[in-house]
Amino acid sequence: MSTGLTGKTALITGASRGIGRAIAFALAAQGCNVVLSSRKQEALDHVAAELRAEHPGVGVLAKAAHVGLAEQAQACVEATIAEFGALDVLVNNAGTNPYFGPMVDIDVPRAEKTVQVNQLSVVLWTQLAWKAHMAANGGSIINIASLGGLEPEVGIGYYNATKAAVIHLTRQFAMELAPSVRVNAIAPGVVRTDLARALWENHEEQINKALPLSRIGEPVDIANAAVFLAGQQSSWMTGQTLVIDGGASVRPLIV
Repeated sequence: MSTGLTGKTALITGASRGIGRAIAFALAAQGCNVVLSSRKQEALDHVAAELRAEHPGVGVLAKAAHVGLAEQAQACVEATIAEFGALDVLVNNAGTNPYFGPMVDIDVPRAEKTVQVNQLSVVLWTQLAWKAHMAANGGSIINIASLGGLEPEVGIGYYNATKAAVIHLTRQFAMELAPSVRVNAIAPGVVRTDLARALWENHEEQINKALPLSRIGEPVDIANAAVFLAGQQSSWMTGQTLVIDGGASVRPLIV
């Protein structure tokens, strides 16, 4: 069954590395035009060159934008419409975690930054995509949450609180934007990315032994799920969060 993504246009935030980069390549492999966005234009240009070389038949646009700044986000969405005349898939992937430690010790500036990037950006970019194209033409929105948005976790509690908000925003937007726009989320477990490096580096073997599927995730594991949620195979699915965690959430409790 075809994904139905050939000729569609997808915009991915946080697309210069990690999960965002992997999603961009996976969607391009389905014939989807891809708009790459993150803070640094040079990094985006490098990924765009790789994409064009690997998938010469699809359109690629690299447009730098700070995910939490409304004017830059709007400029990116406008550039997408100007280049491709459409915005069919939005992937709210950009995230940050500037603080590690107990929530009782987090300072306001880092708390505000975490909310701005992880939580408010989902609202901002969804609003822009809706108003620019999806309200009239439909589409699919995919939010990258986290397994931590469903469970307490040592050290990254505030990050996880914003990801819990993303899961609720997914459900709320799914209700409000139906039936023309589907909104779903992915909640990854530990994935081999720079953002999650502190969670797996130097103790990957220990994590692997604890996981039912015996390995941490790779960005492509999440990208494959994003293709499913973007395409027509998930056409009767909205407001849901796919947990992809190597079995972490079904480990037996030690008593």
